[in-house]
Formats: sequence, C-alpha cells, structure tokens
Amino acid sequence: MRYLDPKNDLTFKKVFGEHPHLLRSFLNALLPLAEGQQIEHIEYIPAELVPNIPLLKNSIVDVRCTDNRGRQFIVEMQMLWTDSFKNRVLFNASKAYVKQLDRGHEYKGLKPVYALSLVNENFEPDTKQYYHHYAIVHTEYPEKRIDGLQFVFVELPKFKAQNLTEKKLQILWLRYLTEIEDGTEQLPADLLEIPEVREAMEYLQESAFTREELATYDKYWDSISSERTLIEDAYSEGEEKKALSIARSMKAKGFDTPTIAELTGLSQELIERL
Repeated sequence: MRYLDPKNDLTFKKVFGEHPHLLRSFLNALLPLAEGQQIEHIEYIPAELVPNIPLLKNSIVDVRCTDNRGRQFIVEMQMLWTDSFKNRVLFNASKAYVKQLDRGHEYKGLKPVYALSLVNENFEPDTKQYYHHYAIVHTEYPEKRIDGLQFVFVELPKFKAQNLTEKKLQILWLRYLTEIEDGTEQLPADLLEIPEVREAMEYLQESAFTREELATYDKYWDSISSERTLIEDAYSEGEEKKALSIARSMKAKGFDTPTIAELTGLSQELIERL
C-alpha cells in the first residue's frame, strides 16, 4: 500500500477540509487553548481572497472554520517561506477579526481569531524551538494580555529533526505531517493506535484517488518546485545587487580591483567595468 504526502494541497484539504472531527482534534492538539476552552464543534467557512505574496501563488493551503463559541480558526500549510508570510498571516487574521462587525456585532461581542501556520521550512535560525506562539501581551507583565488575535507558527523540519517519541496528541499529529511522505509504504505503528490519526492516514492511500486527482497532486509539487526556483533566483539577484553596490563604494574609495574581488566575490573583469 502506497501513501501520499499529507502536506500537499489535495491531501491536506481532503483530510482537514472535509472531515471536521479530524480538524477539531488537530486544532485542540496544536493550539494553546486554556483548560476548559477546547473546541467542541466546528463548521467550515469559505476561504477568503487575500493578497498573494510575490513568488508564492500556489504554496499556501488554507482551511478555515468557526466553533460553537464563535471563535474563528485559520489553518495554513505553507510549503515555502519568505519574510512576507508573517505579514500575510497578520493581515488574514486581522481581517477575519474585523469582519465580524459586518454582521452587526458590537465591539464587546468580537470573538477571538486563531491563526495556525504549519511551515515546511525553518525560518527562526536562532532557536531550536519548532513551536512559536504569539499573543498580544503586556511587555512587562506577560500574564496580562489583550484577547482577540493569537498566532502559532510550527517549523516542521525542526520538529522532524528532534525525533520526539512522546504520545501526546500534538506530537502524534506533527509526526503524521512529517513522517508520511510521497510513496511511503510502511506507516509508523504507534500512530495507528490513535483512531483519529489512523483515519487521517487512511485518507492518504494512493489507491483512493482518481487518475485526475493524482495528476492534480503531481501538478502541485511541480508548482512548489517552480516557486522555490523563483525564490532562489530572486535571492541570488538580490545578493548580486548588494555585492555590486559594495564594489562601487570600495572602488570610489580607492580599493584595488583584486581586493574588491576577494571581498565581494565578483570577478575582476566585472569590477573593472563598474
């Protein structure tokens, strides 16, 4: 039996966008909800159109829902990372929060919005932590906070590198996302012991998808590969522009060509043409 990767747009939405009880379990496990604040019932709400991040048109998977308390939850699976992504998440959650007033709510009736972003790249190089929780808190008294918006970012590669073996549901769901890859044939036995995780794995069976769906699945990976190349090219172009600017400045200050070439990585021929 072969399985598909749960991080793909097709599979992620099939599991978490079509089965509310699985999404409820996932959110209760991943979100920093206080005791007695667990999600009991959810209903899906349509994904909204939000501004695209340049170079990232296809790599963001968005699933939204609201619960019986009126709280909204935005779940995003982000395959690639740029510095603009956090701004997009902030915009997305803030818009969902403010839009509640369109339905006649007073300010005091506004319900919290939680944004959960699962990122398939490392973006915080200064820490080994993979789980990042942001809230609006008092800078001197963190226990004092303003309710309304909360954000969770999970760096999936960091989680995978830690090889955690705890049986906590949060750990098991993250293992589901990181240990099952395209073409996996042998599933982790301990994940099969958890009914909701086992069910989510069953929906990944390649044989359960039509030929057209599998073509869509492959097309998504192609789009991710293309976007990654565009990002790398843009980064290289930006680094070259920076090096050229430094070279011009050094040349104006009288540095010799070999020294400029050594410090900037540019060729002597290019520096002489500046």
